[in-house]
Amino acid sequence: MSKDLFEKIYKNKGPLGKWAEVAEGYFVFPKLEGPISNRMKFQGKEVITWSINDYLGLANHPEVRKADAEAGVKYGSAYPMGARMMSGHTDLHEQLQNELAEFVSKEAAYLLNFGYQGMVSTIDALVSKDDIIVYDVDAHACIIDGVRLHLGKRFTYKHNDLESIEKNLQRATKMAKTSGGGILLISEGVFGMRGEQGRLKEIVALKKKYNFRLFVDDAHGFGTLGKTGAGAGEEQGVQDEIDIYFATFAKSMASTGAFIAADEEIIAYLKYNLRSQMFAKSLQMQLVEGALKRLDMLRTMPELKNKLWENVNALQGGLKERGFDIGTTQSCVTPVYLKGSIPEAMALVKDLRENHGIFCSIVVYPVIPKGLILLRMIPTASHNLKDVEETLEAFESIRERLENGTYKRLSAAVAAAMGE
Repeated sequence: MSKDLFEKIYKNKGPLGKWAEVAEGYFVFPKLEGPISNRMKFQGKEVITWSINDYLGLANHPEVRKADAEAGVKYGSAYPMGARMMSGHTDLHEQLQNELAEFVSKEAAYLLNFGYQGMVSTIDALVSKDDIIVYDVDAHACIIDGVRLHLGKRFTYKHNDLESIEKNLQRATKMAKTSGGGILLISEGVFGMRGEQGRLKEIVALKKKYNFRLFVDDAHGFGTLGKTGAGAGEEQGVQDEIDIYFATFAKSMASTGAFIAADEEIIAYLKYNLRSQMFAKSLQMQLVEGALKRLDMLRTMPELKNKLWENVNALQGGLKERGFDIGTTQSCVTPVYLKGSIPEAMALVKDLRENHGIFCSIVVYPVIPKGLILLRMIPTASHNLKDVEETLEAFESIRERLENGTYKRLSAAVAAAMGE
């Protein structure tokens, strides 16, 4: 008789799942309440929220709320029904695509219903079994899952390491000569955990030596980087050399959906071969009209990005002045690295939330190496300098308690119960 499929689930909940009993509802799957803003409610208490990807503060901007509401009244939440290829295509979908393409300096663009799903499907559509994928080891899960669908060879390079990138391009080139395929190199514009920009300028320079196409996931760069907000490619002066540009509406646009942009012929191919779009309901009109409004605000209201960066510089500058390790972030993403166990991390975060009114994301093993605690903060245009100052004072307090062993003592019972 075969083994019960669920046996492994009963025995091993996974590296994060094993903490569910003590973590769920507080450390994971927490419930923030109230309007999306710099301050929200968590378990009945007001907290400064550094865990919302609303970079430009558009989620509750009155102009955005008005546009969303009017579109909802006009279209409801169903229209259009059906996939784009069958019955879900409209003039407004085309208009949004054209405006997005112009904004990121590409010939054409195509809407995606979701960023994660769209990334997976785009990778799948771009490569065949004879092609080789080369990608950053720290790539987002949506890239990794897209690569997993690939039936051919794939190589990971060390994070942002040019020597490793070139070494793997050499391997890929040698293999492509045998297979008769091509090479797709995938990088992020901004890596969402570390906040580092991908080394796009240096990668583009390697095109002089190797024949490959560059695919950039710029979810965190779109709207936040570059003179106009067109992203990491614009920031580094290589937007024209990015062969396929991807961004999501879930960050700066404070909405749902995503898009890819490239040469017109490439987009024409993808829109007929992206399975996640061919066999899925069209992006609803309320979201399309809302995205048009948001994009217009990105173009015409530079003060939103200016305010964002005022807060970013104040927060990151203040942390560095106080001796905190924020890595080598080159974006709005603000990581703070501390040393400690998972139980200590739980005690630390509870102190931050309960006693200091600070809510930020906590990242531990297996996302980062054992023994490290990453507190990840996302400054937005909705924050203010008072938020920053209160947060800096709170971080000084929790660092002291971590270093003097307070959290270790508080977490001992939890650690013992979990067998750590």
